[in-house]
Amino acid sequence: MSDEDDVVDDDNEGVADDWAAALEEQEEEETIASQQLDELVDDAGPSSFDADNPDLEVILDIPVSISMVVGSTQINIRNLLQLNQGSVIELDRLAGEPLDVLVNNTLIAHGEVVVVNEKFGIRLTDVISAAERIRKLG
Repeated sequence: MSDEDDVVDDDNEGVADDWAAALEEQEEEETIASQQLDELVDDAGPSSFDADNPDLEVILDIPVSISMVVGSTQINIRNLLQLNQGSVIELDRLAGEPLDVLVNNTLIAHGEVVVVNEKFGIRLTDVISAAERIRKLG
């Protein structure tokens, strides 16, 4: 083996050591998070939360924020300061494309605008599955 091969092997060992350290740190953080969750569940008591049989009534009255996104764009501050009544901002969507429906800034569906009793609403055309939403979090 040449001296160059020894340098490559040393680099690989260093990378492997870095990965091992990172994985060990991640395991420690997951253990701490698990312990904290266990403490929260213990503090809540069995009447309000049971990990084996969750009572959804506990969370059903928690408010969430729902927003519909027509489109977005980026502009520099100079152009932002020049906006006034009547200004038009070009968005990144075409007319007729579905809007994004966000709950607490998480995409949950796509929909189209409807008008009911002179008020705007949205008809959901595609709901993102729970599995897909969870996958996007990771």
